[in-house]
Formats: sequence, structure tokens, C-alpha cells
Amino acid sequence: MSEAEGRASRPLRVLAGYSPDERGDDALALAALVLRGVTAPRTVADVRLTVANVHPPAWPARGPGSVDAEWVGYLKDRAGDALERAAGRLAELNVAERRLDLRVHAHRGSGRGLIEVAAETGADVIVIGSAPRGRRGRVAIGSTADQLLHGSPVPVLLAPRGYAANAPDQFERLTVAYWRRPDTDGPLEAAARAARVLALPVRLVTLVLRPPGLSARFRNADDVMARQLDRAERDLAHAAGRLAAAGDGVVVRTEAVAGTGTAKALAAVDMLPGELLACASSHDGPLRKVFLGEGSGKIVRAAPCPVLVLPRGARAVSRTENAQVR
Repeated sequence: MSEAEGRASRPLRVLAGYSPDERGDDALALAALVLRGVTAPRTVADVRLTVANVHPPAWPARGPGSVDAEWVGYLKDRAGDALERAAGRLAELNVAERRLDLRVHAHRGSGRGLIEVAAETGADVIVIGSAPRGRRGRVAIGSTADQLLHGSPVPVLLAPRGYAANAPDQFERLTVAYWRRPDTDGPLEAAARAARVLALPVRLVTLVLRPPGLSARFRNADDVMARQLDRAERDLAHAAGRLAAAGDGVVVRTEAVAGTGTAKALAAVDMLPGELLACASSHDGPLRKVFLGEGSGKIVRAAPCPVLVLPRGARAVSRTENAQVR
């Protein structure tokens, strides 16, 4: 077997954070779509899904190293019930039991707990739902997402609130929020790899933002925006050419969209029912970790579809592949 074939046969590991509520169901629905999308045997021979329930640690009790046994028992029973519910929901979503691992983990922070589970299981991506009080159909960042989006060493995939109720049968396209900068190549290659694994076409989109009040201040505002759009289109063509030159067979198209503010510009971008949006972390964040910046944060909150946030300096190969080829 060649090295390329060996890499293709390694399992993809997906980690879903689960709580027995709507956001947990949204995470499972999105994770099931990932498993369903990985169907090409030459890409991934098998996919493993770990569902983790992170609960608070035990309370200290009298005596050194002691804990409240009754509280520990309650936490274990509650976590067991949650994972039993998760297994039942995944069975309804036609996720084979042989692909499923259930795990309970104790940590004060649910997001940081998921990072620990990801390290233990060699996860390639962490999937979570949105905060319960967010707008339906949009991603809402709660404490779990906030911890993951400021420190996860692997990509984080977020489901919009209520995603499970109207989840598509399959992904249809991967749209990448693209802007040219020195460290763009890694995330761009990582997004292309995700598209290959899921057998999706790629669309590179650049949002060209018109500052509020620009027309009133400058007579040549339209010319300024036209030049910005032209520059964006040239950068997009350059990026698409690099992906095509890689010879991975990924179909790429590009689009530059203008608007006043991120939300309005993104609203002008046509989205398919099975759309998946990817964006890179801030270049000011730590290397090899997810760090949501101001621009990417606005995109995440305005997106009407699941969003994949890539670590800064992400590479085209997964953590699993890196561990195998060292």
C-alpha cells in the first residue's frame, strides 16, 4: 500500500459534545451529516463518532482527597441517561452502533472538557450546538463555544440553533470565507481537505464591506468599492488557481460580494439547504489553535448554516494523519 493509500484508509474521528436538550440534538444531527457525507472508500475507510457528555467535577468532602459519593453517583446516573438518549437519537439518524463511542468526562468548563476528550480520542473535529437563547437558524455562542473558539487545537463545527428540526439529507457545498493574508494557505488547504473528505464542491467568497456613510463622505465612493471588488476578484482567482494546481480534483468557484457590514454582505450570498461555511481563525491568535477574531466572529453569528472554524495555521492533513506519519 502506498503512503497516499495508507493516509486515505485511516479513520476520521468526530467528537460531538452532547447535553440532553435541543443544542445536543443539533450537534448530533450535524455530526450524523458528517458521517453520512464521508462515503468515498478511497477517502476514508471508516469514521468514528465519539459522543461526550461533560459534567461538573465532584464536590470535595471531609478528609483529604474525599468527594461526596452521593453527588458522584448522581452525576454518573445523569450522564448515563444523557448518553442513552444520545444513542437512541443517533439510531434514529441511522448512525451504525459500530461507529459510535460514548464517553463521560468531568470538567468545570464544558468546552475545555471537550478539548481534553479531543486530545484523548485523537479527534479531527469537535461538533457542538448553539447556546439555547440564541436566534433560531443562527449560531449563538455560549460558554462552551466560547471556550472552544478560543483554544481548540482542532476545527470546531457549530450547528445553528434548531438545526436538527430542519437538517438536510446531505451536505451540498463548502463555502469558504476567504480574504488574502500571509497565513491563508494553511486554512485554505484544510478547507480543501474537508471538501475532499465530504466530496463537496468549493466556493470561495470574499465579503467586501462598504463603511457606513461612505457615499455621503466621498463623491467617488462607487469607484472605491469597484476597485475593492476588482482586487477581491483577483485574489480569489489566485486562490482558486492554487487549489486547482494542487491536482486534488476539487471543483472551485469564486464570488465577491459587497455590502454594508458583515451581516448584510453575507445575507446577499446565496446559500443551499446543505451549505457548510468555513472560516479561518484570527491571525492574532495562537498558532495551531482556534481563536475567533472580530471579523470571523461576525461571520459565525450571521451565518444561516453550520460553520466550521479552522485553527490558525491549519494544515491540509488531520491530527490523525500527522500522528501516523511522524
